[in-house]
Amino acid sequence: MENDRRYRQRGYMEFDRDREGPGRRLEDRPRQGGPRLPIDVTGPRLPRMVQSVVATRCYSCAIALAPDTDYKGQCPRCNVALHCCKQCAHFDTSTRFQCRKPVPARISSKDQANECAWFEPRVTVARDASTGAAGGSVASQAPRSPDEARAAFDNLFKK
Repeated sequence: MENDRRYRQRGYMEFDRDREGPGRRLEDRPRQGGPRLPIDVTGPRLPRMVQSVVATRCYSCAIALAPDTDYKGQCPRCNVALHCCKQCAHFDTSTRFQCRKPVPARISSKDQANECAWFEPRVTVARDASTGAAGGSVASQAPRSPDEARAAFDNLFKK
């Protein structure tokens, strides 16, 4: 009657269970010595880095401005003033007078030209869309006709 028991869970009447049989625990097995080898012995894979562009952009039309741009003037595309609060790196809507610097008085029109001494152009970092994954131009890799697109698609599944 003892050999026909149904419950084989760990801890249930374990004292009479055969240690060498299929119910043998992991702690009883001999361990391998030495350090464990990593799964990939060739080394870690390098991350795919995305190329980035650091540029100053117009707050209104988002055109990239040249590094030698005169901020006393206007945007070459949309003709808005560039020396204004919205173009400044210290512009923050959640702070007093909407500026992180200690300005003495509030400037009411944030998109009009002003003579603030704390002005610094806002610099943005964005993904470089001019290069593709292979390093070539995206425009040169794009198919020019429907036939080229179909041929490129068919080449993906050739054996």
